Amino acid sequence: MRLLDLFCGAGGCSVGYHRAGFAEIIGVDIKAQPRYPFAFVQADALEYVAAHGHEFDAIHASPPCQAFSIAKNIKNARGDTPDLVGPTRDLLEAAGRPWVIENVMGAPLRFPVVICGTQLGLRVRRHRAFESSIFLFSPTNPCRHRPGDVTVFGHMVELCNSGKVVYKSGDGAQRRRRQRVPIHHGHDAMGIDWMNRGELSQAIPPAYTEFVGRQLLAALTA
Repeated sequence: MRLLDLFCGAGGCSVGYHRAGFAEIIGVDIKAQPRYPFAFVQADALEYVAAHGHEFDAIHASPPCQAFSIAKNIKNARGDTPDLVGPTRDLLEAAGRPWVIENVMGAPLRFPVVICGTQLGLRVRRHRAFESSIFLFSPTNPCRHRPGDVTVFGHMVELCNSGKVVYKSGDGAQRRRRQRVPIHHGHDAMGIDWMNRGELSQAIPPAYTEFVGRQLLAALTA
């Protein structure tokens, strides 16, 4: 089975689908991805799926999420990120292949399944939503948020429930934030060991798409 991964980044989703059983994966991203672990095409994802989507057994897409992320409220965050969820969905439907769209909470997905890393045995709190052309089941476990879990926010890895660290901001005011830890804590928590800090901040843990991918593969082979 061949899977096309659109807006693939450094390949967190692709690795999950490969572990689920997809033998061949092609990643497409408009930016070069030197650490992407499978065959890679640098191209506009929407143009590529319009031309080649029908050549694959299934398609995954993770269109840019900054328009919906709470990170858009951070000072100096860019406010010009387009909403590509609708155009992506239209092209996936036109391709006529089973598909999955992943995005952050708050994105305009239709009846999505929500997955947190703690439901899959990971020590990361990262909620992501998955819409699909097939019926998807949710993980049977509830979220299990525990002290010692981490969250990867921007380029920072922070301990959850660690108490607040007092620090002095650039304007001289005292502020509070979670305790920050080295990047290897984020690598361990997300099950990713090949990405740098910037790539990790945008990544989906492979366990998420391994869970989704098994359902997608089952639908393809039924």
